[in-house]
Amino acid sequence: MDTADPLGARSAPRTPSAGLAQEAIGLREVFFQSVTHMAPAAAVAFSIIAGAGFAAGALPLAVILALIGCLLVALSIGQLARHLPSAGSFYTYTARGIHPGVGFLVAWAYAVAEPLVAPLLFLIFGHLVANTLHQELGWNYGQWWWPAALFAAVVVFVLGYFGIRISARTGTILGLFEIGVFTALAVWLIAKAGSANTLAVFGTKFATAKGFVGIGGVVAGSIYTILAFIGFEAAAPLAEETRDPRRNIKLAVVYSCICIGVFYVLTTYAATVYFGPGKFGGFGSFGGGNPWDGLARAVWGGGWFIVFLAIANSAIANSNAAANATTRTWFAMGRIRLLPGFFAHTHPRYKSPDVAVVAQFVVGVVLTLVLGAKYGPFPVAFILVATIDTAIIIAIYMLVNVSCILFYIREQRAEFNVLLHGILPLAGIAAFVPAFFTAVGVGKSVFSFVVPLPSPYNLVGIIDGILMGVGVIYLIVLSVVAPKRIRDTGRVFIDEPEVAAQPGTAPAAV
Repeated sequence: MDTADPLGARSAPRTPSAGLAQEAIGLREVFFQSVTHMAPAAAVAFSIIAGAGFAAGALPLAVILALIGCLLVALSIGQLARHLPSAGSFYTYTARGIHPGVGFLVAWAYAVAEPLVAPLLFLIFGHLVANTLHQELGWNYGQWWWPAALFAAVVVFVLGYFGIRISARTGTILGLFEIGVFTALAVWLIAKAGSANTLAVFGTKFATAKGFVGIGGVVAGSIYTILAFIGFEAAAPLAEETRDPRRNIKLAVVYSCICIGVFYVLTTYAATVYFGPGKFGGFGSFGGGNPWDGLARAVWGGGWFIVFLAIANSAIANSNAAANATTRTWFAMGRIRLLPGFFAHTHPRYKSPDVAVVAQFVVGVVLTLVLGAKYGPFPVAFILVATIDTAIIIAIYMLVNVSCILFYIREQRAEFNVLLHGILPLAGIAAFVPAFFTAVGVGKSVFSFVVPLPSPYNLVGIIDGILMGVGVIYLIVLSVVAPKRIRDTGRVFIDEPEVAAQPGTAPAAV
């Protein structure tokens, strides 16, 4: 390999990374970056229950399927992060493992999918606050959901603008609170369920939703349980701001996936057995569209307000973590000119990617208001955007598993382990295939588990196809006019003796 090629640089001393705050956070902060991106409370209260309409009383089984698939990809991410700690994360992994062209398409996919997460949580926050005001004070729902959503967007913008330290440490505090509240409520529900507790919810016996009976319903429900897990990988884009990233990123993604996976199984099981697995297909409409609020009122009385705070807190924490991942990805893409160079600008004092933070705020607000106005903030707008996002992220997860196999065969042959770098990544790919085909609505004639989603969610395949089609066209253009930008998707900047730009400035055009 040419020693001048940045892809070959691996042993040079670490240097500041184009203006990001070097070694600003440690394992605790990156662990909670992943935890809060999964939004444990909001995911339990909204993302996972979106799957109840498909999996019904077998929803806990759908959670198990998602946990297995996500844990397998978490292991692959951990193995890749040991050698490729980069703000580019997914696209760096796939560029090095498969091909720079694939790395570019993954960069494009993540750059359009990850920014959808924050608007999802703004919609949830707006719905939660407006629904509570309507129930408690009789205030008009339609007049209050959007100011509440805008409030969430402003809070996330402020946290992101003032740097990763305040953003990540705020996430740690918020994450601990929401997990504690929902764990306590879940244990309470299980105790109240008494003789209704049953392990049958981990099978297909109660997968009885109309049109989604049996394993097809479980697979359809798993789309939304996978959505709840999206974010365990969110530590990876913070590698260039993390102490000892080769160790800490690996630990953060794996431990967060396991810990929150257990939390999801516990809480989903608790809700199912308390509410009744035989009627769980209608759980989403319980409590006026906020079923966990209804459960809290039933068993805790006035303590429902603590649950309200936990979900609201979770929505803010999740959107904050998603914005961190989005802005670091856009920063990394701007640094190598896959996006305009000004995205690589960082604030001279706070070391935040300030241009990317502003762009994320604008995108988040526009999507939130437009989709909320057209479909209402919940459930239609939320589920539509969630399905669009989940299908893209699942495809990326599968490519990361492929990258783990090929990277260790090509570049780290001496470390290749048949289990870690072969069998487990292949199993991870297989685990995601059913949910991916169901989400995009293809393969019904081949796979019996594919049951078409209802309108407007059946548009997901077309929408994602258009988004990726634009990416393919952009790839073709760049391969002709600026092929170096595509090759640069595989660069690991903290390994290079020199960086592409001085702190606080955008790199020169290639």
